[in-house]
Amino acid sequence: MTARPAPRLPRLLEALLGAGTDLDLRGVLQHIVDGAAELTGADRAALVVTGPGDSGLTESDLAEIRTPGPDPVPGTAPLLRVPIHVGDEEFGELRLTGRPGAAPFTVEDEQLLRVLATQAGVSIGNARLYETARQRERWIEGAAAVTTALLTEEGTGDALTTVAERARLLAGASAGVILHPTAEGGMSIVTASSPYDPDGMLGATITPGSPVLEQLLGGEPVFIEDSATDPRMTTHVRHRFGPSMMLPLQAGGRLVGTLALPRRRGGRPYTDLERLLATQFASQAALALVLADARRGRERLAVYEDRDRIARDLHDLVVQRLFATGMMLESTRRRPGADDVGDILGRAVDELRSTVGEVRTTIFALQQPPADPPTGLRGRVLRETASAAARLGFAPSTHFAGAVDTRVPDRVADRLLTALRDALADTSARPGVSRVEVTVETPARSPEGRDGVRLRVVDDGEGGPEEGHGTTVTWWAPL
Repeated sequence: MTARPAPRLPRLLEALLGAGTDLDLRGVLQHIVDGAAELTGADRAALVVTGPGDSGLTESDLAEIRTPGPDPVPGTAPLLRVPIHVGDEEFGELRLTGRPGAAPFTVEDEQLLRVLATQAGVSIGNARLYETARQRERWIEGAAAVTTALLTEEGTGDALTTVAERARLLAGASAGVILHPTAEGGMSIVTASSPYDPDGMLGATITPGSPVLEQLLGGEPVFIEDSATDPRMTTHVRHRFGPSMMLPLQAGGRLVGTLALPRRRGGRPYTDLERLLATQFASQAALALVLADARRGRERLAVYEDRDRIARDLHDLVVQRLFATGMMLESTRRRPGADDVGDILGRAVDELRSTVGEVRTTIFALQQPPADPPTGLRGRVLRETASAAARLGFAPSTHFAGAVDTRVPDRVADRLLTALRDALADTSARPGVSRVEVTVETPARSPEGRDGVRLRVVDDGEGGPEEGHGTTVTWWAPL
């Protein structure tokens, strides 16, 4: 006849099964605590973790890994303690108290609890391995996502924000911060990602001479236990944070900056695994930043080269052909017996000269760097006419005569641009305007014979002084 199993054996097996099938560390620990209380009939069970910083749990997590019940009065209730080992490491201790009628715990209670503690050590080890694998996976996926984003985004500022934001989320930090070296020898926060007050962090500076700077500028990571109290930290926002990692963004011997990942004051310290994964992430992010910057440089160079090619083609082909055609028309007009076509040829020559001027203006515009604002009077006039094109619905025809960029001083150029802006605004307000010609000429002599610069804005709108059609605005200033 087979003996019946002990009444508590099914409960023990159930507790072992619950702890062994859960891969979440906090879930494993809760199963252990609940199973210990049920097996022994204790009113209260708790798990005290040794070294919470290495357990992967926050202080709030640890506060909840216990069964509900009143705290026992020291010395008045029986207490049972059983250690939990993960491999050779003591992870923590199970503590049980409170039995019905204040009865003491038995030897059987302790034996059952030790069996549960042994399985708990195995389950905790498995949960740790699973969490380690998950952390590595998250950081690898995060680094890949950052690399993809940096190689498709435009602008350095966006790239740095992408790195800071993704690193903050991966590390569970209160902020993700990028610092750049300053001209004075310190480091300043140039990008900050935080759900709280990132704007207040921008511009915060680590002053020159700080021991932290020597490590960071030398490409070494710095790990801080408490930013608020560490004497090496000198920024005005240090009091907000506790544990922190400061990781150099370095690739190919080039220091791009520093990635800082501070947690809130009293937050869980970073584990060795988190430090390793964050350092690897920073290295890959730095490489992606360098590659992204090189890609943008190549794209800008390609734009410049393409613009130079177009400008050369316009000059070598179009302008020369237009000039040759104009010469042919001019010679035709001067031939004997060509009086009847003289007027037509004269207008054709004028149109060709106008076209040559516009092509030269286009060449100049192509030679301007695309990311830079227009320079010189010629470029500033082109910018004003381009702005007016949005209001007019077409681009004004712009002509330049003389060395307007070198002969017109800035104070006169500013006044000319004001007059041009006013004239274009008046033109865009008149009905029937389909063509606007802007001409800037220097030297342009006044009736008294003084050298100056002349601006003419001519349109074909309604209500002008000449036969009720067209308007001409002329402005002149001495040089």
